[in-house]
Amino acid sequence: MEFHPLRVFLSVATERSFSRAAEKMLRTQPAISLAIQRLERELGEKLIDRSAKDLLLTDAGRIVLDYARRFENLEREMEIALAELRDNSAGRLIIGANESTSLYLLKQIQAYRHLYPKVRVQVRRSLSSRIPAQLVDGDLELGMLTYDPADDRLVSSVIYIDHLAFVVSPQHRFADRESVSITELGMENFIAHNVISPYREIVIREFQRHKVPLNMDVEMPTIETIRKLVQRNEGVAFLPRMCVEQELEQDTLKEILVPQLHVERKIRLVYPARRNLSHAARAFLDLFETKS
Repeated sequence: MEFHPLRVFLSVATERSFSRAAEKMLRTQPAISLAIQRLERELGEKLIDRSAKDLLLTDAGRIVLDYARRFENLEREMEIALAELRDNSAGRLIIGANESTSLYLLKQIQAYRHLYPKVRVQVRRSLSSRIPAQLVDGDLELGMLTYDPADDRLVSSVIYIDHLAFVVSPQHRFADRESVSITELGMENFIAHNVISPYREIVIREFQRHKVPLNMDVEMPTIETIRKLVQRNEGVAFLPRMCVEQELEQDTLKEILVPQLHVERKIRLVYPARRNLSHAARAFLDLFETKS
């Protein structure tokens, strides 16, 4: 059922007059009468008692009037909700990120929530290799990657540059050193991340190129577990620096420079090239455009 006939009926019932309703709605009285007749025909019920001198509603008319008022309120709520959505003050934002890039999002989401507290923000942890397909399929609106997806269906822009940090425990023999050479690492036990990534491959390749053994006897599923094992001096690790900033500030981990292994990690914000972004997603992008 269209809402317009209900709106006409609501006006007639409220004004208790066809002529006053026509004047209020800027319509002719015959047009108002025709709209009411069509509504009655569609519902199969008489809504107005035309035998009475004054305009009286039938029992069915009183029921329809109650629902017409509800529809009017719902329409008003919808208009307010859409206005809030256009103002980025409501809606939902879904971002895909892996474990390490999720940490970078913390400060950004804090700033975003300060500006748009009514937007529901959902960060979905996902493997970086799956995020491009999830963006193209519409499962995600935005994604965080540490590599260029090289897909013309996606737009990718660098928003932050991090690097791999070689970290050790404060009790480690290298803890007081500013730097070590890659050849000195051949006797170390590395705690490795068992998720395949381009950066893991770069480290392995550099050790091979320098003909240095890379002992990865322990592999863990999360950066958090790697960090804890290194803090306990159970081994050393290469980790994204942004994942260990707090530990470095608190001196529970030490970063040692390895000149032969300076590996930058470019964090990219990625989104579909040909799909219209929601107001909430566009506002999130604006945070980074404003910074740049």
